[in-house]
Amino acid sequence: MFPCPTVRAYKIRTLGSILYLTPHTPIHLTYKESAEKDLYLSFAEKVRDHKDLESRWAVLQEIRVEYFRGKDFVSFLKNHPEIRDILGSDRNLEAEDIGNTLLVKNLVVRCDRVVKTCLCVAFLFALQDQTFSDSDAFFVWTFTKRHPLWQTILSFSWPVLTLAICLFPVYPHKAKLAVLYSCAGILLLILSILLLRAAVFGVLWIVLGKRVWIFPNILAEEATLSELFRFWPKKDEDEPPKWTARLFYALLSVVIILLLRHHAPDEAARAR
Repeated sequence: MFPCPTVRAYKIRTLGSILYLTPHTPIHLTYKESAEKDLYLSFAEKVRDHKDLESRWAVLQEIRVEYFRGKDFVSFLKNHPEIRDILGSDRNLEAEDIGNTLLVKNLVVRCDRVVKTCLCVAFLFALQDQTFSDSDAFFVWTFTKRHPLWQTILSFSWPVLTLAICLFPVYPHKAKLAVLYSCAGILLLILSILLLRAAVFGVLWIVLGKRVWIFPNILAEEATLSELFRFWPKKDEDEPPKWTARLFYALLSVVIILLLRHHAPDEAARAR
């Protein structure tokens, strides 16, 4: 085991458990009732689940943890200012102040690597200086990620679905047709939504210069279940496009429509 320097004791409240960091001892987890969820916990959950924040796995006192770099956190908040809205009145704070608040609320712990140049699994230890830094500093998430009920139920249904797929060749003929038509219908629905979404965006972008996306992007990896049923889009905060770009794409759309009409089969060909 790698040596661990002497650090002061930490009592870190997590979602549904308490995490104790003591000098030269492993991390012990005890479970109790979950504390009231505050704004910073909601913010931390949103940031942790976002794919644009680069995070890695490491070992902190025999416990597998997830950590990120301070400079990546600052860059993430700069590129995604909309996430600050979760903090309410603290949305205008600097990234360093938000990081220090996360440390005070024991949602993250500042750590460092035991071996700086190790290319395998990193081993971390908690630092005594628990202040945020955007330099070569590492921070470990201390709260347990929550999984919604539907996700738990879905995880138990995967073995049943796998077994059903394996038994598909022995299905009755009508059952095979039902599965085939159902899959084709779902695929057609997805393609129709994507085409309608792109068409509405293109028309409003060319005519009004507004970026309006109806329906969620069902192909997005970070889309949640609640976002898949959201119809009205988010507020457009980007700069309006130039009129030259709008005119170019308008002419391009007209040319494509004329080409499709010119090469479309006539009624006699359709009848044959």
